[in-house]
Amino acid sequence: MSELVTGEAVALELRPARLPSRALAVLLDLVAAMAVYVAVTIVLVTSTASLDEAAQTALSIATFVLVLVGAPIAVETLSHGRSLGKMACGLRVVRDDGGPIRFRHALVRGLIGVIEILMTFGVVACIASFVSARGRRLGDVFAGTLVVRERIPVARTGFVPPPPPWLAGRFSGLDLSAVPDGLWLAVRQYLTRMRQLDPQVGWSMAERLASDLAERTGAPVPQGVPPAAYLAAVVQERQARESRRAFGSGSASSPDPAVEGPPGVYGAPAAYGAPAADVPPVVAPGAASESSGGRRPVEAPEMQEVPEGDRPGTGFVPPA
Repeated sequence: MSELVTGEAVALELRPARLPSRALAVLLDLVAAMAVYVAVTIVLVTSTASLDEAAQTALSIATFVLVLVGAPIAVETLSHGRSLGKMACGLRVVRDDGGPIRFRHALVRGLIGVIEILMTFGVVACIASFVSARGRRLGDVFAGTLVVRERIPVARTGFVPPPPPWLAGRFSGLDLSAVPDGLWLAVRQYLTRMRQLDPQVGWSMAERLASDLAERTGAPVPQGVPPAAYLAAVVQERQARESRRAFGSGSASSPDPAVEGPPGVYGAPAAYGAPAADVPPVVAPGAASESSGGRRPVEAPEMQEVPEGDRPGTGFVPPA
Protein backbone atom coordinates (compact mmCIF):
# COMPACT_ATOMS: atom_id res chain seq x y z
CA MET A 1 0.00 0.00 0.00
CA SER A 2 1.10 3.56 -0.69
CA GLU A 3 -0.14 6.39 1.50
CA LEU A 4 -0.86 9.57 -0.46
CA VAL A 5 -1.85 12.87 1.15
CA THR A 6 -4.40 14.98 -0.71
CA GLY A 7 -4.57 18.76 -0.76
CA GLU A 8 -7.20 18.60 1.97
CA ALA A 9 -4.74 16.73 4.23
CA VAL A 10 -6.60 13.44 3.81
CA ALA A 11 -4.43 10.31 3.74
CA LEU A 12 -5.30 7.85 0.98
CA GLU A 13 -4.08 4.30 0.93
CA LEU A 14 -3.58 3.18 -2.67
CA ARG A 15 -2.03 0.06 -4.12
CA PRO A 16 0.36 0.95 -6.97
CA ALA A 17 0.24 -1.27 -10.04
CA ARG A 18 3.36 -3.32 -10.71
CA LEU A 19 5.14 -4.13 -13.95
CA PRO A 20 3.27 -7.36 -14.98
CA SER A 21 -0.21 -5.83 -14.82
CA ARG A 22 0.96 -2.59 -16.40
CA ALA A 23 2.72 -4.44 -19.23
CA LEU A 24 -0.42 -6.45 -19.94
CA ALA A 25 -2.51 -3.26 -20.02
CA VAL A 26 -0.06 -1.55 -22.39
CA LEU A 27 -0.03 -4.63 -24.62
CA LEU A 28 -3.83 -4.60 -24.88
CA ASP A 29 -3.81 -0.89 -25.65
CA LEU A 30 -1.18 -1.38 -28.36
CA VAL A 31 -3.12 -4.24 -29.93
CA ALA A 32 -6.28 -2.13 -30.05
CA ALA A 33 -4.40 0.90 -31.39
CA MET A 34 -2.61 -1.14 -34.07
CA ALA A 35 -5.89 -2.69 -35.20
CA VAL A 36 -7.42 0.77 -35.60
CA TYR A 37 -4.26 2.03 -37.31
CA VAL A 38 -4.27 -0.81 -39.84
CA ALA A 39 -7.96 -0.31 -40.58
CA VAL A 40 -7.56 3.45 -41.06
CA THR A 41 -4.47 2.94 -43.22
CA ILE A 42 -6.28 0.53 -45.54
CA VAL A 43 -9.13 2.99 -45.93
CA LEU A 44 -6.73 5.86 -46.68
CA VAL A 45 -4.71 3.84 -49.20
CA THR A 46 -7.82 2.87 -51.16
CA SER A 47 -9.30 6.35 -51.05
CA THR A 48 -6.13 8.32 -51.82
CA ALA A 49 -4.68 6.20 -54.60
CA SER A 50 -4.91 9.11 -57.04
CA LEU A 51 -2.73 11.39 -54.89
CA ASP A 52 0.98 11.78 -55.39
CA GLU A 53 3.59 10.09 -53.21
CA ALA A 54 4.29 13.14 -51.02
CA ALA A 55 0.62 13.54 -50.09
CA GLN A 56 0.32 9.86 -49.27
CA THR A 57 3.40 10.05 -47.04
CA ALA A 58 2.01 13.09 -45.21
CA LEU A 59 -1.30 11.31 -44.65
CA SER A 60 0.51 8.23 -43.33
CA ILE A 61 2.48 10.31 -40.80
CA ALA A 62 -0.66 12.14 -39.73
CA THR A 63 -2.52 8.88 -39.30
CA PHE A 64 0.31 7.43 -37.19
CA VAL A 65 0.39 10.47 -34.91
CA LEU A 66 -3.37 10.71 -34.52
CA VAL A 67 -4.07 7.02 -33.95
CA LEU A 68 -1.03 5.88 -31.94
CA VAL A 69 -0.37 9.12 -30.03
CA GLY A 70 -3.44 11.32 -30.06
CA ALA A 71 -6.04 8.60 -29.53
CA PRO A 72 -4.50 7.23 -26.29
CA ILE A 73 -4.19 10.78 -24.93
CA ALA A 74 -7.83 11.52 -25.74
CA VAL A 75 -9.02 8.22 -24.23
CA GLU A 76 -7.12 8.73 -20.98
CA THR A 77 -8.37 12.31 -20.71
CA LEU A 78 -12.03 11.48 -21.35
CA SER A 79 -12.03 8.34 -19.19
CA HIS A 80 -10.00 9.97 -16.35
CA GLY A 81 -7.08 7.56 -16.63
CA ARG A 82 -8.80 4.35 -17.69
CA SER A 83 -7.86 3.15 -21.15
CA LEU A 84 -9.12 -0.10 -22.66
CA GLY A 85 -6.21 -2.16 -21.36
CA LYS A 86 -6.31 -0.55 -17.91
CA MET A 87 -10.04 -1.18 -17.61
CA ALA A 88 -9.48 -4.84 -18.49
CA CYS A 89 -6.69 -5.17 -15.90
CA GLY A 90 -8.42 -3.11 -13.20
CA LEU A 91 -5.92 -0.23 -13.31
CA ARG A 92 -6.28 3.53 -13.36
CA VAL A 93 -3.98 6.54 -13.74
CA VAL A 94 -4.30 9.11 -10.93
CA ARG A 95 -2.37 12.18 -9.87
CA ASP A 96 0.22 12.10 -7.12
CA ASP A 97 -2.41 13.42 -4.69
CA GLY A 98 -4.91 10.72 -5.66
CA GLY A 99 -7.13 12.92 -7.85
CA PRO A 100 -8.20 12.27 -11.46
CA ILE A 101 -5.81 13.25 -14.23
CA ARG A 102 -6.41 16.04 -16.73
CA PHE A 103 -5.38 16.68 -20.33
CA ARG A 104 -1.90 17.93 -19.46
CA HIS A 105 -1.13 14.77 -17.48
CA ALA A 106 -2.31 12.54 -20.34
CA LEU A 107 -0.40 14.66 -22.86
CA VAL A 108 2.92 14.36 -21.01
CA ARG A 109 2.41 10.63 -20.50
CA GLY A 110 1.55 10.09 -24.17
CA LEU A 111 4.45 12.11 -25.59
CA ILE A 112 7.05 10.48 -23.36
CA GLY A 113 5.42 7.10 -23.99
CA VAL A 114 6.26 7.39 -27.67
CA ILE A 115 9.96 7.41 -26.76
CA GLU A 116 10.07 4.93 -23.87
CA ILE A 117 7.46 2.47 -25.20
CA LEU A 118 7.14 2.70 -28.98
CA MET A 119 10.67 3.66 -30.05
CA THR A 120 12.51 1.47 -27.51
CA PHE A 121 9.97 -1.40 -27.53
CA GLY A 122 9.23 -0.80 -23.83
CA VAL A 123 12.79 -1.38 -22.59
CA VAL A 124 13.15 2.07 -21.01
CA ALA A 125 9.69 1.83 -19.42
CA CYS A 126 10.49 -1.57 -17.91
CA ILE A 127 13.80 -0.36 -16.45
CA ALA A 128 12.15 2.74 -14.98
CA SER A 129 9.35 0.66 -13.44
CA PHE A 130 11.88 -1.73 -11.88
CA VAL A 131 13.87 1.14 -10.37
CA SER A 132 10.86 3.09 -9.07
CA ALA A 133 9.52 2.12 -5.65
CA ARG A 134 5.94 2.58 -6.88
CA GLY A 135 6.43 1.15 -10.37
CA ARG A 136 6.35 4.50 -12.18
CA ARG A 137 7.75 4.92 -15.69
CA LEU A 138 9.32 8.14 -16.97
CA GLY A 139 5.99 9.43 -18.26
CA ASP A 140 4.51 9.11 -14.78
CA VAL A 141 7.48 10.86 -13.18
CA PHE A 142 7.34 13.88 -15.51
CA ALA A 143 3.53 14.07 -15.50
CA GLY A 144 3.18 13.63 -11.73
CA THR A 145 0.92 10.59 -12.02
CA LEU A 146 0.67 7.10 -10.61
CA VAL A 147 -0.99 3.94 -11.91
CA VAL A 148 -2.97 2.22 -9.15
CA ARG A 149 -5.10 -0.87 -8.86
CA GLU A 150 -8.84 -0.29 -8.71
CA ARG A 151 -9.95 -3.88 -8.15
CA ILE A 152 -8.51 -4.84 -4.77
CA PRO A 153 -9.72 -7.96 -2.95
CA VAL A 154 -11.97 -6.81 -0.15
CA ALA A 155 -10.61 -8.03 3.14
CA ARG A 156 -12.66 -8.26 6.29
CA THR A 157 -11.71 -5.33 8.45
CA GLY A 158 -11.43 -6.12 12.13
CA PHE A 159 -13.83 -4.49 14.54
CA VAL A 160 -12.16 -2.16 17.02
CA PRO A 161 -14.13 -2.55 20.26
CA PRO A 162 -15.05 0.72 21.96
CA PRO A 163 -13.57 1.49 25.37
CA PRO A 164 -15.61 0.77 28.50
CA PRO A 165 -18.03 3.55 29.47
CA TRP A 166 -16.22 4.30 32.73
CA LEU A 167 -13.26 5.57 30.65
CA ALA A 168 -15.37 8.01 28.61
CA GLY A 169 -13.61 11.37 28.34
CA ARG A 170 -10.84 10.21 30.64
CA PHE A 171 -7.97 11.01 28.23
CA SER A 172 -9.26 14.24 26.69
CA GLY A 173 -6.17 16.15 27.85
CA LEU A 174 -3.47 13.85 26.51
CA ASP A 175 -0.94 15.20 24.03
CA LEU A 176 -1.06 12.77 21.11
CA SER A 177 1.08 14.77 18.68
CA ALA A 178 4.26 12.78 19.42
CA VAL A 179 2.71 9.36 18.75
CA PRO A 180 3.97 8.03 15.37
CA ASP A 181 1.67 6.51 12.79
CA GLY A 182 3.38 3.13 13.11
CA LEU A 183 2.41 2.89 16.77
CA TRP A 184 -1.20 3.83 16.01
CA LEU A 185 -1.31 1.10 13.38
CA ALA A 186 0.14 -1.47 15.79
CA VAL A 187 -2.42 -0.52 18.46
CA ARG A 188 -5.30 -0.76 16.00
CA GLN A 189 -4.15 -4.14 14.71
CA TYR A 190 -3.88 -5.46 18.26
CA LEU A 191 -7.37 -4.24 19.19
CA THR A 192 -8.90 -5.89 16.14
CA ARG A 193 -7.20 -9.24 16.83
CA MET A 194 -6.97 -9.41 20.61
CA ARG A 195 -9.79 -11.96 20.85
CA GLN A 196 -7.82 -14.31 18.61
CA LEU A 197 -4.68 -14.21 20.76
CA ASP A 198 -3.68 -16.37 23.66
CA PRO A 199 -4.64 -14.53 26.89
CA GLN A 200 -1.09 -14.45 28.22
CA VAL A 201 0.38 -13.32 24.89
CA GLY A 202 -2.36 -10.74 24.39
CA TRP A 203 -1.85 -9.31 27.89
CA SER A 204 1.90 -8.93 27.40
CA MET A 205 1.38 -7.29 24.00
CA ALA A 206 -1.16 -4.85 25.44
CA GLU A 207 1.21 -3.94 28.29
CA ARG A 208 4.06 -3.32 25.86
CA LEU A 209 1.91 -1.17 23.55
CA ALA A 210 0.43 0.73 26.47
CA SER A 211 3.93 1.42 27.82
CA ASP A 212 5.07 2.73 24.43
CA LEU A 213 1.97 4.89 24.10
CA ALA A 214 2.34 6.29 27.61
CA GLU A 215 5.98 7.11 26.92
CA ARG A 216 4.99 9.06 23.80
CA THR A 217 2.17 10.95 25.49
CA GLY A 218 4.13 11.74 28.65
CA ALA A 219 1.41 10.49 31.01
CA PRO A 220 1.53 7.08 32.72
CA VAL A 221 -1.18 4.48 32.37
CA PRO A 222 -3.70 5.01 35.19
CA GLN A 223 -3.46 2.43 37.92
CA GLY A 224 -6.17 -0.22 37.81
CA VAL A 225 -7.00 0.33 34.11
CA PRO A 226 -6.43 -2.75 31.93
CA PRO A 227 -3.87 -2.01 29.22
CA ALA A 228 -6.23 -3.00 26.39
CA ALA A 229 -8.96 -0.73 27.74
CA TYR A 230 -6.41 2.08 27.97
CA LEU A 231 -5.41 1.54 24.34
CA ALA A 232 -9.01 1.52 23.14
CA ALA A 233 -9.82 4.71 25.07
CA VAL A 234 -6.82 6.58 23.65
CA VAL A 235 -7.60 5.41 20.10
CA GLN A 236 -11.18 6.61 20.44
CA GLU A 237 -9.96 9.96 21.77
CA ARG A 238 -7.73 10.33 18.70
CA GLN A 239 -10.62 9.50 16.38
CA ALA A 240 -12.83 12.06 18.15
CA ARG A 241 -10.18 14.76 17.72
CA GLU A 242 -9.77 13.98 14.03
CA SER A 243 -13.54 14.15 13.56
CA ARG A 244 -13.72 17.52 15.29
CA ARG A 245 -10.82 18.80 13.17
CA ALA A 246 -12.44 17.60 9.94
CA PHE A 247 -16.11 18.41 10.54
CA GLY A 248 -16.01 21.16 13.16
CA SER A 249 -16.22 21.28 16.92
CA GLY A 250 -19.93 20.62 17.00
CA SER A 251 -20.03 17.52 14.82
CA ALA A 252 -18.07 15.15 17.02
CA SER A 253 -18.53 15.02 20.76
CA SER A 254 -17.06 12.93 23.52
CA PRO A 255 -18.07 9.31 23.71
CA ASP A 256 -21.42 8.74 25.39
CA PRO A 257 -20.91 6.97 28.71
CA ALA A 258 -24.24 5.22 28.20
CA VAL A 259 -23.05 3.45 25.08
CA GLU A 260 -21.97 -0.05 26.01
CA GLY A 261 -19.39 -2.02 24.08
CA PRO A 262 -19.54 -5.74 23.38
CA PRO A 263 -20.07 -7.71 26.57
CA GLY A 264 -17.03 -9.33 28.12
CA VAL A 265 -14.47 -7.22 26.29
CA TYR A 266 -13.33 -4.90 29.06
CA GLY A 267 -15.72 -4.97 31.99
CA ALA A 268 -15.73 -2.53 34.89
CA PRO A 269 -12.61 -0.93 36.37
CA ALA A 270 -10.62 -3.14 38.68
CA ALA A 271 -10.32 -0.72 41.58
CA TYR A 272 -12.96 1.92 41.23
CA GLY A 273 -15.62 2.52 43.80
CA ALA A 274 -16.80 5.91 42.55
CA PRO A 275 -18.76 6.66 39.39
CA ALA A 276 -16.85 7.53 36.24
CA ALA A 277 -18.24 11.08 36.31
CA ASP A 278 -16.29 11.85 39.51
CA VAL A 279 -12.96 10.81 38.02
CA PRO A 280 -10.92 13.76 36.65
CA PRO A 281 -9.44 13.43 33.20
CA VAL A 282 -5.84 12.34 32.73
CA VAL A 283 -3.60 14.96 31.10
CA ALA A 284 0.04 15.10 30.21
CA PRO A 285 2.36 16.50 32.92
CA GLY A 286 2.74 20.28 32.59
CA ALA A 287 -0.10 20.61 30.07
CA ALA A 288 -3.30 22.49 30.80
CA SER A 289 -6.72 21.23 29.80
CA GLU A 290 -8.61 23.35 27.32
CA SER A 291 -11.65 23.50 29.59
CA SER A 292 -9.69 24.46 32.73
CA GLY A 293 -8.81 27.93 31.48
CA GLY A 294 -5.05 27.42 31.84
CA ARG A 295 -5.15 26.08 35.43
CA ARG A 296 -2.88 23.28 36.45
CA PRO A 297 -4.46 19.95 35.52
CA VAL A 298 -5.57 17.50 38.12
CA GLU A 299 -3.73 14.20 37.97
CA ALA A 300 -5.43 10.86 38.34
CA PRO A 301 -6.13 9.98 41.99
CA GLU A 302 -4.53 7.03 43.67
CA MET A 303 -6.65 3.91 43.31
CA GLN A 304 -8.04 2.35 46.45
CA GLU A 305 -7.23 -1.24 47.10
CA VAL A 306 -10.22 -3.54 46.90
CA PRO A 307 -10.20 -7.12 48.19
CA GLU A 308 -9.53 -9.57 45.44
CA GLY A 309 -12.87 -11.33 45.85
CA ASP A 310 -14.83 -8.07 45.45
CA ARG A 311 -13.13 -6.92 42.27
CA PRO A 312 -15.31 -7.16 39.13
CA GLY A 313 -13.84 -8.88 36.11
CA THR A 314 -11.93 -6.89 33.51
CA GLY A 315 -12.23 -9.28 30.60
CA PHE A 316 -8.46 -9.92 30.46
CA VAL A 317 -6.48 -12.69 32.09
CA PRO A 318 -3.02 -11.68 33.42
CA PRO A 319 -0.09 -14.00 32.68
CA ALA A 320 0.59 -16.74 35.18
